[in-house]
Amino acid sequence: MLYPLKFHPILKEKIWGGDKLKTILNKPFSEENMGESWEISTVGEDISIVSNGEFSGKQLDELIKEYEGELLGEKVHQEFGDQFPLLIKFIDAKEDLSVQLHPDDALAKARHDSFGKTEMWYVVQADADANLIVGFNKETSQEEYQRHLKEDKITALLNYENISKGDSYFIKAGTIHAIGGGSLIAEIQQTSDITYRVYDWDRKDDQGNERALHTDLALEALDYRADDSFKLVYDKNKKGISSLIASTYFTTNVIEVNGSLDRDYKDLDSFKILMCVEGRGSIKINDNTTTMSLGETVLIPSVIKNLSLESDTKGMKLLEVYI
Repeated sequence: MLYPLKFHPILKEKIWGGDKLKTILNKPFSEENMGESWEISTVGEDISIVSNGEFSGKQLDELIKEYEGELLGEKVHQEFGDQFPLLIKFIDAKEDLSVQLHPDDALAKARHDSFGKTEMWYVVQADADANLIVGFNKETSQEEYQRHLKEDKITALLNYENISKGDSYFIKAGTIHAIGGGSLIAEIQQTSDITYRVYDWDRKDDQGNERALHTDLALEALDYRADDSFKLVYDKNKKGISSLIASTYFTTNVIEVNGSLDRDYKDLDSFKILMCVEGRGSIKINDNTTTMSLGETVLIPSVIKNLSLESDTKGMKLLEVYI
């Protein structure tokens, strides 16, 4: 019998990482510079392992093979087979990430036999001066872009966005971007780990080496237009459910729970993901109760069509994701 699934986080050290995944989101690690917590993944060898209930210790890909559409949704399983279609992360950027972009589906398929990577960010916490880079600040051309890159002036072309808690951004494949230092981000993306890094702030690792760049690969993948539709507008103070984005790749809502709130998924042929980005509470399905607190992610199988969300006295805020 399928039930709400939690997973052990897959933790990734990064040159730009910090300690907020531990100090704010309560992830277990002792290393320094922890940059990412992969919450749900079937990317490469990074396969999520169940941490709760009777399936504890089982891999997500094994459960997908066993339960197929009951877990993923019939249409989702028909399209993606045994691959989980999304990669869900928390990201702690103590320092700026590299300036990068991701190929779209067609280019990723041709070059890497992979899905492309369209993604979205939700700001869980941000220091006072934190920002993001999203897109160009004006329409540019490949020639102008290459000239700025060669002259080490690429930042003059980039669009900077000051951020605060609750801000959200939709990053289409091909959009140049970077998460700035001081940002703690929930990231929802297509199942892909293909990144074209084009500028890394002349940074060196502890061995004195610069990280590899992918400037040639990026040229055809880049969207050179200036597009300001990336910031997702919603009422941060609204109680209940607010829509963030409904795209081909995923739909994401923000759910503000104060007390209890019922969710009916009878018309939805998809799994559901709940990411706790504030507070704590629980998910109740008949006699089954699954607790949730800040930094936890729960996968709700498609076969589960009704549940009740209950917060503690201080409330709970969730990201709800499905296809």
